[in-house]
Amino acid sequence: MPRQLSVKNRAAKQNSVPGRLLSGADAAFLYLERPEIPLHIACVSIFESEIPFEEFIASIDSKLHLIPRYRQIAVAPPFDIGYPTWEWYPQFDIRQHVFRVRLEPPGSEAQLEALAGRILTQVMDRSRPLWDIHVVEGLKGGRGALIPRVHHALADGVSGAALLKIILDPTPDGSRAIRKPRFRPPKPNPADRSLAGALTNAFRSTVENLLASEACLLNMAQGLFAGRMQGSLEGLMELLPELAASVERLPFNKPCTGERRFCWTEFSFGEVQIIKRALGTTVNDVFLSVLGRAIARYVRLHGEPVAGRFVRVVCPFSLRSDDQRESLGNQISFFPVALPLDIEDPIAMLKAVAKRTQIMKSAGAAQLLSLTAAWLGSAPPPLQALFWRTIPSLPLPVPLLNIICTNVPGSPTPLYSVGKRMLASYPQVPTGHELGIGCAAQTYDGKVFFGLTADSHAAPDFKRMRDFIHASFSELCRATGLRKKKKSRPVDPSRPGPSSSIRAAVA
Repeated sequence: MPRQLSVKNRAAKQNSVPGRLLSGADAAFLYLERPEIPLHIACVSIFESEIPFEEFIASIDSKLHLIPRYRQIAVAPPFDIGYPTWEWYPQFDIRQHVFRVRLEPPGSEAQLEALAGRILTQVMDRSRPLWDIHVVEGLKGGRGALIPRVHHALADGVSGAALLKIILDPTPDGSRAIRKPRFRPPKPNPADRSLAGALTNAFRSTVENLLASEACLLNMAQGLFAGRMQGSLEGLMELLPELAASVERLPFNKPCTGERRFCWTEFSFGEVQIIKRALGTTVNDVFLSVLGRAIARYVRLHGEPVAGRFVRVVCPFSLRSDDQRESLGNQISFFPVALPLDIEDPIAMLKAVAKRTQIMKSAGAAQLLSLTAAWLGSAPPPLQALFWRTIPSLPLPVPLLNIICTNVPGSPTPLYSVGKRMLASYPQVPTGHELGIGCAAQTYDGKVFFGLTADSHAAPDFKRMRDFIHASFSELCRATGLRKKKKSRPVDPSRPGPSSSIRAAVA
């Protein structure tokens, strides 16, 4: 069987008869969302040439049977008595989800970034299935782009990347192998939307979450008594002062308006792997160390000190097994880590990050957050809905965290859309409340693609962060000998240079 058929058949099997009931995590993204906190995930994918619009629509239409959620809407029960359910949308029209956009000449990447920001600002219409794709034409050099969005209630980062692999093809002629079955949406059953049905679902979900929290607690206790966590707990005590300190607001931790901006950068995944192997760290450690150094530069740019300060980063990670990668919904936990801002040496910074992440992993920090989420999920659904809707309105004296950074593995081999090769794919992570900047990384075809999302009010100069990420990675490559070190040049006083604040930030 050809590889493209096996991949898509596996996806069809995962998504052919999905459960109707949203999980507590899925529903939370619906409850949290508001105009200033749009909660969809997306990417900007650039292709070698323009994508023929009608052919693209035909290609997507031929694959909709692989993704039943793309024909369904989330329907809430009366009084939030239970979790929402996915229901078939009988008026589905693919042309209400796939849009054609043309950039004005010259079609620069800066124009594409601006367009992406405008699209990412828009809150999705919940009266329709929660996805859309913008087909972008007019990009400089004859290239084309896709900007697919999907609501976070429907997919997390890993399943979002899997969705991208489904709507794209592993070969230039991959879409020809797909045979579209005839689709007939089932007739709605009034009993499925009854109050009694919602109460039954709520009771079942509560019991399942109680059992999950007990299992998680038992697993942590077994690890503690078996001694697996003993050394890590000692290391955790070493980090206790910085973990116990209150989270400080950084320059981009300001109230968000929902008006988004987006930019990106990229570098070699091969260089990341060489650094990882040479220093005995992980790929995520490399990303976090680069981000930490970039944030330190950004903080100095705003005239603030970095001595003794930390940035609290939360990293979502997948709980899926290998055979669940194509399944939809949210199966994630969160990994917290405090990165020091005052370490100047890039190698020392990477080692400090690796030490902290290893301690937090071994001490079960992610399991503790999963346990907390399971406990919250065991509360009655109406209380959960009230909790998540209230959280963004609470005036917190300090932020719970500074930034979210997610790392999603993409395809190691090229992907295509109607025969056009994808050259780059820049991921997006939601921002909102007081998280003015979000960072997402994705590996694809030998490169690492960084996407930075920002709120226009909280971080109007967020593109400097993109510059600082690029500079910090180059600095790490030079420190490890991957690249030649820059030779110092005498300063020509007759030539204008950057302001003192910018020079200090880049130093």
